[in-house]
Amino acid sequence: MPLQSMTGFARREGTAGRYRWAWEMRSVNGKGLDVRLRLPPGCEHIETELRKLSGDSLARGNLQIGLNLSAAEAGVEAVVNRDALAAVLALRAQLGDLIDPAPLRLDTLLQMRGIVEFREPVDDEATRVARDAVLLEGFRLSLFDMMAMRETEGQALGQILLAQIDRIETLARLIETDPTRSPQAIATKLAQQVALLMDTGTTLDRDRLHAEVALIATKADLREEIDRLQAHVAAARDLLKKGGPIGRKLDFLAQEFNRESNTICSKSNAAAVTAAGIELKVVIDQFREQVQNLE
Repeated sequence: MPLQSMTGFARREGTAGRYRWAWEMRSVNGKGLDVRLRLPPGCEHIETELRKLSGDSLARGNLQIGLNLSAAEAGVEAVVNRDALAAVLALRAQLGDLIDPAPLRLDTLLQMRGIVEFREPVDDEATRVARDAVLLEGFRLSLFDMMAMRETEGQALGQILLAQIDRIETLARLIETDPTRSPQAIATKLAQQVALLMDTGTTLDRDRLHAEVALIATKADLREEIDRLQAHVAAARDLLKKGGPIGRKLDFLAQEFNRESNTICSKSNAAAVTAAGIELKVVIDQFREQVQNLE
């Protein structure tokens, strides 16, 4: 399954009968999937289906989706309120001997409120169903367009993340093979530390001395941190190879990367290791920033 960025844009437009429509959607980073719809009056009933389509296709991102819908000029139609007209005619018949018996004229009827109403034609059920089907298909195509853009950016992000993982692995290997981590170097460092303790002129308890030596030896050992870094590197590569919505998992690994780099810097007893640890932290920060854009 391809990687997807959470950034995307799509726009499609078309016609459905006497209507012209245009879908526009934007996607940006988000912790989850947040779909915000802006629909014109009369289209609220398709909102549930739109949310379902979005949820079936996307896992994360803040989506802003809008629909513009306009009807072509279709003239107006005259609608006669027959009940009101019948009441007027009945009243005229009742008052026939009291008023002018001349026939009612059309212009007179048009001046009477409620007799004739002029309005735009109202779509029947079949027309609305056909229009909604076209709108939903346009939405699906727009969603596919945006997913294609997100996938293109996701592929580019994947290459950047792989390069950063390679750099993390290189720095971990550099720290692992640093001369200061050889048994001889560690032994020399311990001997110097013990000599400094002895030169203080104070009487030292042998058990306390052994404890201090053991502490120095433990602090100088970065094996566990390096092993965990290498394991995290392998896990990150596997996730990128698998693809799909892996942003949260990679974000967790970025936190673990950072934890190990902090420990390496705090335990370092050599300038070269400290420098590599600092660069490691920089690369991990860059890695985590890029991961925030991944679905």
